[in-house]
Amino acid sequence: MELIPLEDEITDVSEKKAPEIRWIQRVDEVEASTWDALAGALPTPFLEWEWLHLLEASHSVGAEKGWLPHHLTLWRDDALVAAAPLYIKSHSVGEFVFDHAWADVARRLDIAYYPKLVGMSPFSPTIGYRFMIAPDENESQITAQMLAAISHVVRRYHLGGCSFHYVDPHWGRLLEQHDFHSWTHQSFAWTNHGYQSFDDYLSIFNSNQRRNIRRERRAMPNQGIQLVPLTDDAITQDLFPHMYRLYADTNAQFGPWGCKYLTKDFFLGLYTRYRKRILLMAAYQSNTDALPIGMSFLIVKGDRMYGRYWGTLAHANALHFNACYYQPIAWAIENDIRIFDPGIGGEHKIRRGFKAVPNVSYHRFTDERMQEVLRLNIGRINQMEQANIEDINNDRPIAQNS
Repeated sequence: MELIPLEDEITDVSEKKAPEIRWIQRVDEVEASTWDALAGALPTPFLEWEWLHLLEASHSVGAEKGWLPHHLTLWRDDALVAAAPLYIKSHSVGEFVFDHAWADVARRLDIAYYPKLVGMSPFSPTIGYRFMIAPDENESQITAQMLAAISHVVRRYHLGGCSFHYVDPHWGRLLEQHDFHSWTHQSFAWTNHGYQSFDDYLSIFNSNQRRNIRRERRAMPNQGIQLVPLTDDAITQDLFPHMYRLYADTNAQFGPWGCKYLTKDFFLGLYTRYRKRILLMAAYQSNTDALPIGMSFLIVKGDRMYGRYWGTLAHANALHFNACYYQPIAWAIENDIRIFDPGIGGEHKIRRGFKAVPNVSYHRFTDERMQEVLRLNIGRINQMEQANIEDINNDRPIAQNS
């Protein structure tokens, strides 16, 4: 889709000099330090310059992938005061919001649903998306100005609407003032309630599940497998192409339902550009000089940890549970991690101590009929999803509330 330069973009008037709106097609049109002066203060790591730039430079996102970058930036003189990663989408793949039912409603009404504008970090179903705004700016005013600019682009390019996914809850409330409707979805999270050790953590479970977890943990030494956490300089360069192979192999098992969106170049670029945020939980069988037989790939920022990818070359009993859940939780306890987001999907997470939690997306359709359908039905849909979250949590095998 060819985009026209936006010479006539609108601006708002505020007490300060109104910021200038600039739309950019690549995040590297802004210096990394300038972008991260806004992104670095946020809890989420997935809006930082290096992560977004790697997605673009590795061709994991781009027009040919149906993820056309169209980022919004606001400048006052030479200072970046706000920014929002945005993408013009020709499909809904890789968003993990599963809005196909809305697309079907649009089709039945003979309304164009695609292309649409989406605000999120691509392929990253983790809570925390928001407009990045300098702390000395008026958040409400800047958000309103950015939403007005977005509305202008949506109309100009005849887009089906605008959505923001996995939104930061505090910032999301501002969207409700601008005719965006919230849609509740289900995620998982582990919360550290001041545990002193993994055994301390096990005390929250009922006796049967404590035995099950201990048995699954013992399965590692019983099979001669050692799980080693690797961070920063302990992560050698050869582990990144290996992680790509494991990632690709895991997705290949799901055929057309796989989620293989990242290129090999993305993983190779992580070594020099983003290693500081990475935790690899590497599974070795007897020889730590050889490549691991399996690995989980996690991102850490501050007191939060995010499980992203995993793969194995061996069929080892309980390796998945240990590499992706038990050992990262043990590491989280030792390193004062407060929240561990293991990724979406897989209700087996409940039996490992994770809790179902809501995440929220916000939507505003261009066509008034679609907007009315959304308004009339979203409340009932959200009630059903909240009931589903409660039902999932009722099956947690715990001895006490946690």
